[in-house]
Amino acid sequence: MQVQISTILKSAPDRIWQEVQTSRLLQYISQPLLVFTPVSPSAFPETWGNGNYQVRMWLFGVLPLGTQWIVIRHIASSEGYDLLDDGHGNLITRWQHLISLRPTPGGFTLYTDTVNIDARWLTFGVWLFANIFYRYRQSRWRRLVRRNFNYDQF
Repeated sequence: MQVQISTILKSAPDRIWQEVQTSRLLQYISQPLLVFTPVSPSAFPETWGNGNYQVRMWLFGVLPLGTQWIVIRHIASSEGYDLLDDGHGNLITRWQHLISLRPTPGGFTLYTDTVNIDARWLTFGVWLFANIFYRYRQSRWRRLVRRNFNYDQF
């Protein structure tokens, strides 16, 4: 099943791209709904390079959701910027998350999350959660941009 959600971020695509590549962004836009803790490697990189990162996931920081592999691939695009997490785990067998950034005529960024999900018999429930989660993430993105990328303000 697929989830696709877009929003306009009132910042230039180059600036948004800088943030997309940082691990602190994942923590900021996901918490407190989902909390990720690194397993392998034992610490998150400052910036995501192409590679595999195993994490534990926690709903609201307390309910364990198992482990997941974040599998990062930077994708060349002539239209903007794309980053793919071709993730999988013990609960979710396919979590293919594409982040796409496209310039708007006003100099802002059209930010799109496209997620393809397979979690066997849990797929529909995971898909419902993903719809909520990505709307939440994008609201956190908009707040971060409004606050001039000040991560200290929750």
